[in-house]
Amino acid sequence: MTGSRSPEPARRRRAVFLDVDGTLVGWDGRIPASTVEAVRGARAAGHAVFVCTGRSRAELWPDLLDIGFDGVIGASGAFVAVGGEVVVHRAIPEDDLAFALAWFDRHDTGVVLQADDAILAPVAIRDRMRASLPDLGQTPEEFARGSFGFIDRVRTDGDRSGVLVTKLVYLGCPLPVDAVQEALAGRFDVVASSVEAFGPGCGEVTVAGLDKAAGMVAALTHLGLDRADSIAIGDSWNDVELLRAAGVGIAMGNAPDAVKAIADEVTGRVDEDGLHAAFVRHGLIGA
Repeated sequence: MTGSRSPEPARRRRAVFLDVDGTLVGWDGRIPASTVEAVRGARAAGHAVFVCTGRSRAELWPDLLDIGFDGVIGASGAFVAVGGEVVVHRAIPEDDLAFALAWFDRHDTGVVLQADDAILAPVAIRDRMRASLPDLGQTPEEFARGSFGFIDRVRTDGDRSGVLVTKLVYLGCPLPVDAVQEALAGRFDVVASSVEAFGPGCGEVTVAGLDKAAGMVAALTHLGLDRADSIAIGDSWNDVELLRAAGVGIAMGNAPDAVKAIADEVTGRVDEDGLHAAFVRHGLIGA
């Protein structure tokens, strides 16, 4: 483990914000036992621990939630819940949503619509996501309970009545991500997809100015904590603002070099118990 910032003993309550894919869980869908121990230990010591993900709550799964958290920041900051209270729930404005969907349609690009309680996509896009995943050797029951089980729960009826769409994920775009950014600028922010398995031409689309860092600040404000009291751990492009904004930003060892470069420090990979090591380093739990 490397880093430029020395650890300090926990003298105050901290709030910890954890990405999911590539941070809490490996791409094999497995949650390390050391991660469960770290999260539960930190909460037992009085610290607040949040899931902070690009996923909506509809894309989270039982084994992850059963670890126990103090809240969820979902859809890259568009949804924030602290305990049982929803603090932020910001949908994409309908005019902007129509603009984006029309643009992607003109460029023959499939789109997944994320909402807090549902995921919507055409049948072909749902099937493409399912087919893109590596064979994890899981039974249908194991897949349904795991990190990508949400794919089989995607709604394909096309009915958006009463659905508050908070985020878009696009797949198979023939244009590079910077071209998508330029086309949607002013309405949306666009980053490359954090799920590499979905292949090239994939990205995540959120309301302009809304990101995981904004979700973190909303949670901190609700808790009455300062940004200096926060620790964030992540591994992907949609974690960049979060890592910059937190009191301490920690990149996983499996993060791209450009993400590591903006973090205050780097810990080990998921399969090297990197999250647990970071919790020990910052005094959230004992060694």
